[in-house]
Amino acid sequence: MKDRGMSTEINWQKSSFSDEGPQCVEIAECDGEILMRESDDPNVITTTSRAKFAAFIKGVKAGEFDHFAL
Repeated sequence: MKDRGMSTEINWQKSSFSDEGPQCVEIAECDGEILMRESDDPNVITTTSRAKFAAFIKGVKAGEFDHFAL
């Protein structure tokens, strides 16, 4: 499946926890960028760099965003 007019195939990945509800965030890597979308609105895609995504993941692991999940 090609997406966003990019030259390479995009392989979206969901969390193994996504079975807890019908909607989830999906992540992919394409052309050196990290792509994010919601499964219930797949045409809206946000992009970021690997470095920024890595910083975000470190914050998630440290619990910095736990208050958003309550």
